[in-house]
Amino acid sequence: MPALKPTHYTAEIIWLGSVIDDDRAALLSPARDTIDLTFAGVEGAFHAGVTRPACNRVKSQYQKDTAIKNERQLSIVSIEELDAIAAEMGIDAIDPTRVGATMVIKGIPDFTHVPPSSRLQAPSGATVTVDMENRPCVFPSKSLEQVHPGKGVGFKPAAKNRRGVCAWVAAEGKITVGDILTLHIPDQRPWSPD
Repeated sequence: MPALKPTHYTAEIIWLGSVIDDDRAALLSPARDTIDLTFAGVEGAFHAGVTRPACNRVKSQYQKDTAIKNERQLSIVSIEELDAIAAEMGIDAIDPTRVGATMVIKGIPDFTHVPPSSRLQAPSGATVTVDMENRPCVFPSKSLEQVHPGKGVGFKPAAKNRRGVCAWVAAEGKITVGDILTLHIPDQRPWSPD
């Protein structure tokens, strides 16, 4: 029996990009039409690599800078959630180039909370595995502050439960703006330890 099942949920890729340097104040992710996904992520991206040094997000498990599997190769956000964040911040829209996004999708409700280990599969066969929710941080706030003075500080609270997910490449291939991704979820019941 397959461990993952396709759902009727699909998402259209409406924007692609990648952060190419470590300027956390700008956090710029220039837009691209197409990306070649490899097992190391996106070539030339700040978060590329099969492994990465452990950071504060995993400090309960590893000492800082311990080499671990890079489950943060991609940052995927939904336009529906970006629009909700913008509305709460009191701005018209959030430019994905300013939030460290790799991919912006539309069409999957409550996207930030799809089950960990879900897959998004492109027509090319390129597939990414959702690690987990990408917790909001201050870096997008600093970048958004540059274009929305006085409003950037509102990003972190507005993005709570809406920041999208971190993901890693499970199958290599090309993804393109306009591609339709199919959501596959683990075929298991929710965890219930009691």
